[in-house]
Amino acid sequence: METQKMINGSSVNDSWQQIEADLQADQGILNYEALINQEGKTIKLYIDIDLGGGFEGGSEITQLSAPLAVATPFRFALHDEDFLDSIGKFLGMEDLHTGYPEFDKHVIIKTNHETRVRELFANPELRSVFTNLKDFDFGIHLHTPEGSDDEQPYLELNVNLGLTAPELLKPVYIAFCQVLAELEK
Repeated sequence: METQKMINGSSVNDSWQQIEADLQADQGILNYEALINQEGKTIKLYIDIDLGGGFEGGSEITQLSAPLAVATPFRFALHDEDFLDSIGKFLGMEDLHTGYPEFDKHVIIKTNHETRVRELFANPELRSVFTNLKDFDFGIHLHTPEGSDDEQPYLELNVNLGLTAPELLKPVYIAFCQVLAELEK
């Protein structure tokens, strides 16, 4: 898909149905970009699969991002634990433990508000999505929107895999929307 798709949904499920229809219409999709307006929020979904060729190995990415309507000093960042993180934990690297063992074994969490992170990930279905996700980072980052001088917080999820199969993307999309809604309460 060459252009950015505009999706207007009255709910997460309504938006998802439109995204799913797009993905099912093009089974071999390599690029997908949508600006999703739902429940007063704007979410950008970007999927890019570069197959590479010759000596290039190719790359894949799925990104979800949304500006936060409420400016907040709260920050968090989490990513899946890899081999170097395992060594770092062994050597005493700081990592927030939420009290959910399966989740804590799979992710590294940094934050400036431990209680808020524990509240965000109290839902077992939400934790399950991130426990089963590989090669990702998720958190609140600051960006300066075009035409502005002020930084604005964005919720961002980057997965180093082109999630074009609806059954793989749907739980990730719903989890992202749940965290976004929780942050804006």
